[in-house]
Amino acid sequence: MKTALICWPLWLVCAAAVAAEKVSFIKIDGAIGPATASYISRSIEEARTQNAQCLVIQLNTPGGLLDSTQTIVQSFLGSPLPVVVYVAPTGATATSAGCFITIAASVAAMAPATTIGAAHPVTLGGNPTGGEQKPDDTMKQKLENFSVSYIEAIAGKRHRNVDWARSAVRESASISAEKALELKVIDLIAPDLPELLKQLNGRVVDGKTLKTAGAEVSEIKMSVSERVFQKLWRPEVMFILMLIAIYGIIGEMTTPGAILPGAVGAIALVLALYMAAILPVNVTGLVLIALALMLFVFDVYAPTHGILTVSGIISFLIGSLMLFNRADPLFRLSLSYIIPATLVTAAFFVFVVGKGLRAQLLPVKAGAETMVGKRVTALTAIDSHGGRIFVEGENWNAVSDTPVAKDQVVEIAAVQGLTLKVKPK
Repeated sequence: MKTALICWPLWLVCAAAVAAEKVSFIKIDGAIGPATASYISRSIEEARTQNAQCLVIQLNTPGGLLDSTQTIVQSFLGSPLPVVVYVAPTGATATSAGCFITIAASVAAMAPATTIGAAHPVTLGGNPTGGEQKPDDTMKQKLENFSVSYIEAIAGKRHRNVDWARSAVRESASISAEKALELKVIDLIAPDLPELLKQLNGRVVDGKTLKTAGAEVSEIKMSVSERVFQKLWRPEVMFILMLIAIYGIIGEMTTPGAILPGAVGAIALVLALYMAAILPVNVTGLVLIALALMLFVFDVYAPTHGILTVSGIISFLIGSLMLFNRADPLFRLSLSYIIPATLVTAAFFVFVVGKGLRAQLLPVKAGAETMVGKRVTALTAIDSHGGRIFVEGENWNAVSDTPVAKDQVVEIAAVQGLTLKVKPK
């Protein structure tokens, strides 16, 4: 009985020790941006706090921003615990930025029927004239050379195939999971997460022997702010925010005092400027859109029979097409956004802004100012000291620098409070 009493607590301690092993887990599905980099950095710290065996990142991405990729790679290389990048599920890809991230992991794994590669950097912007543009070619070469040296350094640090990593950048090479394992680009292939943990068990990574068999998987969720900014940094979102800013601010200017359009437009403008600092925005596209807005407004004042409006529509369409880098599918703004936005913007300026501005140019049709220029008959003699006239159903005090006789026709020259200034006619 005493032996049983002693062994029972020991069994509980052993069971608790086994159950205590944890593996932190996150999912990255989509483009790599600032929110992704923040999420990964926070997850590494949280996994360390939880004393996890490792952090497993399930990755499926078409690529992303270079700055965010560098931040993620730095987080991996400075991580206090092993980071496992698992390209999954079946059919997933780790292209462009995803290739850099996978190679930088402590352990790189892929599911069957997944691909990795195509890490060639895409030039931002372009030559609108279609001719040769040497500064762009130089910048393209600099970017490519940097990317090659960067991925070589990462692959060398992780003891992976440096030659293939170089070809992934220079030649946009892309390979399957099976070929990646054969070329020592990755460390293992696993069909699912349990199998991945089983293969990781006992592996020595960065001087630590992993104990992942049967470990508790603890998923770290994205915070609310990270989810919001992950959705916001897309080109489509920035384009819509820019349109809201245009409609709101110009709507407030044409109808002063509305307040709400101006407030919404100001908020949208701040968010759009934040996105412009992150996304590869083409300045030429912004200039063409600004030119289109000016043409829409000028057409209200100038009798061009709609020529400036048509020119504005063309300028807005071309500017929207050039706003982001169309060579990279990740930052390509779809025509399903551009064409409706062009038509709605043109209609907004023609029917809303145009009518508002024309209304402000119309002569006053109500109030005391409408009496200026009218001719009436003096009820009494009028001089600089005063007199009386009858206009619009009321008797008014009147003054005149030139004396006016009773029953003489006068013209109202100005309204001065409750007194009308007249002159003989």
